[in-house]
Amino acid sequence: MKASRPAAGLKEQRRREKSGWLAITGLLLLSTIPVLGGVFRLTEVGAEPPAVLLPSTVALVVHIVAMTAFCVVGAFQFSPALRTRRRWHRAAGRVLLPAGFLAALSAIWLAVFFGGQPEELALAMIRLVFAVAMTAFLVRAVIGIRRREFAAHGAWMTRAYAIAVSGGTQALVFALWTIPLGEVDAFGEAGLVGVAFVINSAVAELLIRRRRSGRRVRGGRGALVS
Repeated sequence: MKASRPAAGLKEQRRREKSGWLAITGLLLLSTIPVLGGVFRLTEVGAEPPAVLLPSTVALVVHIVAMTAFCVVGAFQFSPALRTRRRWHRAAGRVLLPAGFLAALSAIWLAVFFGGQPEELALAMIRLVFAVAMTAFLVRAVIGIRRREFAAHGAWMTRAYAIAVSGGTQALVFALWTIPLGEVDAFGEAGLVGVAFVINSAVAELLIRRRRSGRRVRGGRGALVS
């Protein structure tokens, strides 16, 4: 009876790891800040008169809605249990890819047709760089799935998702910097946003390498068994 308890605990731990609930919860929490900020911004846009609805306003609304869908639905793709369900994975992919492209392309529009203060241009350019990168990653993901290169597809989607959820990381970076050191100017804000993007991208690369090493280990075991 005593020996069965550790075995049962190990099975439960493996079941939880396979469900990916911890990763899903963390990603949803990370997405909460930018999603709530987007909802607040939408209420501001809704209060404006129709005559004020410029193309940039439409692009902003598209960006907020698409990015919210991409962040929320994308979090569940980090569950190994859900990824093995082909119907779910394909249905989620049909939402994620269009939403991702709309979010990235609208971000590019907002950066290219930037109409803010001159000191905010640096921040717009940093967002432009990563929006272009996100678009390129999504294109590579589409190419990967068409070639049935599923590992490459997953890697490029992970990179795109890391950029998408950088809003939550930006809030954390700002808090860690401004609480002890005080507020920053526009250029400092741009630098902190860039740091958040880099942090998320680095974490994505570590996750991709971990997946690759895991596949090599399983492949090696299979070769030994055969």
